[in-house]
Amino acid sequence: MILSRVKPAVAGDAPVGATEKKRKNKAKKIPRLEDYLNQRDYMGALTLLEFQPNGGAVEEHRDLWIGYCAFHLGDHRRSMEEYKALTPKPDCPQEVWVYLGCALFFLGLYKEAEEAALKGPKCQLQNRLLFHLAHKFNDEKKLMGFHQNLEDITEDQLSLASIHYMRSHYQEAIDIYKRILLQNRDFLALNVYVALCYYKLDYYDVSQEVLAVYLQSIPDSTIALNLKACNHFRLYNGKAAEAELKNLIDISSSSFEFAKELIRHNLVVFRGGEGALQVLPPLIDVIPEARLNLVIYYLRQDDVQEAYNLIKDLEPTTPQEYILKGVVNAALGQEIGSREHLKIAQQFFQLVGGSASECDTIPGRQCMASCFFLLRQFEDVLIYLNSVKSYFYNDDTFSFNYAQAKASLGNYKEAEEVLLMIQNEKIRNDYVYKSWLTRCYIMNKKARLAWELYLKMETSSESVSLLQLIANDCYKMGQFYYAAKAFDALERLDPCPEYWEGKRGACVGIFQLILAGRESRETLKEVLPMLRSTGNPQVEYIIRILKKWAKDNRVAIS
Repeated sequence: MILSRVKPAVAGDAPVGATEKKRKNKAKKIPRLEDYLNQRDYMGALTLLEFQPNGGAVEEHRDLWIGYCAFHLGDHRRSMEEYKALTPKPDCPQEVWVYLGCALFFLGLYKEAEEAALKGPKCQLQNRLLFHLAHKFNDEKKLMGFHQNLEDITEDQLSLASIHYMRSHYQEAIDIYKRILLQNRDFLALNVYVALCYYKLDYYDVSQEVLAVYLQSIPDSTIALNLKACNHFRLYNGKAAEAELKNLIDISSSSFEFAKELIRHNLVVFRGGEGALQVLPPLIDVIPEARLNLVIYYLRQDDVQEAYNLIKDLEPTTPQEYILKGVVNAALGQEIGSREHLKIAQQFFQLVGGSASECDTIPGRQCMASCFFLLRQFEDVLIYLNSVKSYFYNDDTFSFNYAQAKASLGNYKEAEEVLLMIQNEKIRNDYVYKSWLTRCYIMNKKARLAWELYLKMETSSESVSLLQLIANDCYKMGQFYYAAKAFDALERLDPCPEYWEGKRGACVGIFQLILAGRESRETLKEVLPMLRSTGNPQVEYIIRILKKWAKDNRVAIS
């Protein structure tokens, strides 16, 4: 995009004394376009160019330079308009079509960008632009064709590195950037690209170290400060990240509109989704992560259907997109009881966890754990969860899944310990959490705690389900007292024969435990009222036997 320029001729001045010349230069020094461009002060350069028709000598190729400066300021619409206005002119250089294509590319008008680029002359810039467009169109054949045309020059290699980055080949991108840095130590901005690659590889501390090299020289860089804030978010928390972003908010100017959108987007993430519905929807087609973060927001609000509507048409290309599609399909499948969605989720998780690039990463192992969880292969689930357990010591969601896997394999003691460590109120109020904790209590011979958990619940379909779980599990584990209480409560709600049979068996079981000396004789007092609440002919026969035994053994039951 750097255009060659012929310096305007300067008319010869009459000889002037050295002192007089110095005085005149001091009094009036007109800034030159070249000075602004060398300092990369594109706003200053653009201001000078716009001023020229009013009072200054007009710069040669003025319109081209305006387009160039607008492009580098991120004002791609202005740049496009300038280049487009030049194309009908008979003396318009053919290269302008390629420049126009670049502006259209950054506006997301990829088809129009390709059409414009093909009207320009064959050159390395055109090849790089078409290379990137082939990536946008997912045209592998064209992509490889333009790849072969790349030369071992800095611009082409940087273009190749960016494609590697966008295809999640971060190590390959790092190798190119480091090689260029070895040859050009003054290309400090490449440190930002390297840091960004390390960020994507989850090496946040390494990313910070590399980024510090650049920030020492350019402390007010928008991209670098934003990346530093993102590293702080991953290494520490949202508050630490927001503190870093404050520096960026203070220095960002009106000329950096893209930075403002980026800041607004990241602030939503750092604040845990605060303001998501106001900020993220307009940014969905501007910042790629905006759609993903809005999906995450909907999931956290338990609005699974909205999350699914937003992501269903997204063709995943990165591990993060595959994982999120898997999570959404798993959540929807569980909510509506759809085996199809659960199968899709399992396939997405398997695809990521089994890939060569992700299999040994933490998200990759979590994916394999999720895949086996959906397949109910809990031994395999624990193999993967145990391999990353040390990274999730205080993570309640991880603990919840870990406890479920443990309990599913019959390790109720450890499952109970892990469940009780969970602090998140949303999880603790979830029926799945309560049902697993109830089962663990019963299997660990703590039926009283399970009954107390039920008593704390309000009457609902979930409380009835928990009552059924207590009744059946306590009966199975020989904890007949609480089994009888649960069956009695169920029979009062729905007097069906099954509940009576369960209560009858549990009451006889209590009597057996009393005879064996494993249950207090005083319990018999509570058994009789439970039996009397049923109008079944068998009741009187059972009560008669219990009373006779109580009388013979001098046990007070009235």
